[in-house]
Amino acid sequence: MSEASRPTPARPAAGPRGDALPTTKGTPDEPVLDLDGVTVVRDGRALLEDVSWAVGADERWVVLGPNGAGKTTLLQIAGARLFPTRGRAEVLGEELGAVDVFELRPRIGLSSAALAERVPPAEKVVDVVLTAAYGMVGRWREEYEGPDHARALELLDALGVGGLDRRTYGTLSEGERKRVQLARALMADPELVLLDEPAAGMDLGGREDLVRRLSGLVADPAAPAVVLVTHHVEEVPPGITHGLLLREGRVVAQGPLEDVLTPAALGATFGLALRVERSGGRWAARAA
Repeated sequence: MSEASRPTPARPAAGPRGDALPTTKGTPDEPVLDLDGVTVVRDGRALLEDVSWAVGADERWVVLGPNGAGKTTLLQIAGARLFPTRGRAEVLGEELGAVDVFELRPRIGLSSAALAERVPPAEKVVDVVLTAAYGMVGRWREEYEGPDHARALELLDALGVGGLDRRTYGTLSEGERKRVQLARALMADPELVLLDEPAAGMDLGGREDLVRRLSGLVADPAAPAVVLVTHHVEEVPPGITHGLLLREGRVVAQGPLEDVLTPAALGATFGLALRVERSGGRWAARAA
């Protein structure tokens, strides 16, 4: 990669160390994500159908639904990694199909299983995070300056994996990998953060620790807009403001979280009668 063609990495200012996740916030003047009648068809099957959805810069969303509901497909649209078959999708004010997505993607922090599979097992943990500054996966010949290294170490430390920076990615546990992926998602000081099942594969202790740290992120007024995808309401961190429920590619409900996480809406989404409870800012759902 030549100096002329190489994009400029983010140079975010240093923030506090510890549990606080250093971020800066974009403008709330327009939605960071705006979908209008989005449909995605593959092999004659609609993975998403007529989805209209807007996410404001001040908002923190959870997307819930059963397997095959279209959650990951929706996040691929939001991450500028998939184009709709029909409908209009605007991400950070840019319409997909009319923008260079390679310039748009570095503005979006993404943590997903598909992205994690592309990380070389021999890559050092600090490099997994650093390469997000260029929107790359895998260290090549690009150069990083002191502020980049400080930012990467700061994020790893804030997520409880600060002592693993010299380890190779392939030697980490699943929970450790998830935290490194989240640090990577925040590295470039994104305007939109997309988290696809960040607690998948974690044990109870790891899940609860991650939910606590995510709660600190979403509660921070300086944080960017966040969209979290999960199957489980128990993984929704306090501070999430809105919810979107999907079933078979269609929207069942969307809006403020307390209006969406109801027995009727969740029951329709997952196809069974549910009892929904809330305590201490956390949610739980059980079969009625």
